[in-house]
Amino acid sequence: MSQPQPPFSPTVALLALARTWEAALAEALAPLGLTGRRYGLLGHLRSSPGISFSELARRSRITVQSAHTAVAALVAAGLVDDGTAHAGTASTLRVTPAGEALLARAADALAALDARLVERHPGLADALRDLLAEGPPSS
Repeated sequence: MSQPQPPFSPTVALLALARTWEAALAEALAPLGLTGRRYGLLGHLRSSPGISFSELARRSRITVQSAHTAVAALVAAGLVDDGTAHAGTASTLRVTPAGEALLARAADALAALDARLVERHPGLADALRDLLAEGPPSS
């Protein structure tokens, strides 16, 4: 006797798709030495030069300690500059020219991934944009 199938859940389906696409993004970024998190952090830093560690952590949904660790790695890699990296002073984080170049290469990889997804599923980008504009479902 076969097991009864649970009803289709759009929420579970979206979560499953998100994991699949996240893996595809990780595969596209790996040759650049980037992870999804590092790519996101660089993006936040580029869009908000001088952002505080607290705000960077909030936007990235990580702890402030994790933000400090991640930024230190980006600084060591020459992708980010912390103009005032001493205790007790607000940081002035900004993406370096090397970081900008890496973000440009990552944007190309992301555009290629997006093109493959949209080619396979015409109208998907517009539907997702519309869903995001609506915001989260009300409780």
